[in-house]
Amino acid sequence: MDLIEAELSERIIGCCIQVHRALGPGFLEKVYEEALTLALSKAGLKAERQKLVVVYYEAKPVGEHRLDLLVEAQVVLELKACKAIEDIHLATARSYLKATGCQLALVVNFARPKIEVRRVVLTS
Repeated sequence: MDLIEAELSERIIGCCIQVHRALGPGFLEKVYEEALTLALSKAGLKAERQKLVVVYYEAKPVGEHRLDLLVEAQVVLELKACKAIEDIHLATARSYLKATGCQLALVVNFARPKIEVRRVVLTS
């Protein structure tokens, strides 16, 4: 089974690991977002921070999402600094995928001694 966005997600996860190794757990999500944006840029990846995405219902705008990071206009990153990734975090990532049309989101938790990454794939 081929992973969606395998090469890109591998590069992104590498940047996340690099940031976690340097900073460790204990900071606010915004600190990791800033550091990760720098690491992604250094790796040659384009990342949009706090990207506003409009949600539509029956072709009418009904709300907005603000993504932590959108990498290469293909992968949504949802950054966390919490005890553990929970189902609600995965559900939020899934809703981001629906709103953007992207196929892959990575939920990344920096608050653990070892970085925690969960892939969320939009299925048809």
